[in-house]
Amino acid sequence: MPRFACRRGRPYLLLRSPGRGRQSTGGVTINKYDLLLLLNSGVEPDRQAEIIQRLRTTVEAGSGTIVTVDDWGKKKLAYEINHEAEGIYVDVVFNAEPATLDEVERVLKITDDVLRFKTVRPKAGVSKPA
Repeated sequence: MPRFACRRGRPYLLLRSPGRGRQSTGGVTINKYDLLLLLNSGVEPDRQAEIIQRLRTTVEAGSGTIVTVDDWGKKKLAYEINHEAEGIYVDVVFNAEPATLDEVERVLKITDDVLRFKTVRPKAGVSKPA
């Protein structure tokens, strides 16, 4: 059913934008997120796996799913972050509710070996470059 709004006395039709990667399941919105982690370069592989496992557990506890985990390896940084010249990049794509994303970001903020992270919601119909 179309919805109308009024601006300066003139009614106009409100159009919804396409879903931007959203799935609706029973009134709960599930969004697709792309999370890029930047880990300390001195982190052990066991600790790196533990951070990813904690992320996976947090997402799945909030009724989300991990789509892919892509380890990009160690890269030189453009500038030092916390006196680190290199970092380990990990790209994680997952589906979750917005509340689950808040919990994931809270956990990442208090994890010592995470230098930076950035979460984006990819637009619908746009694929990642190869």
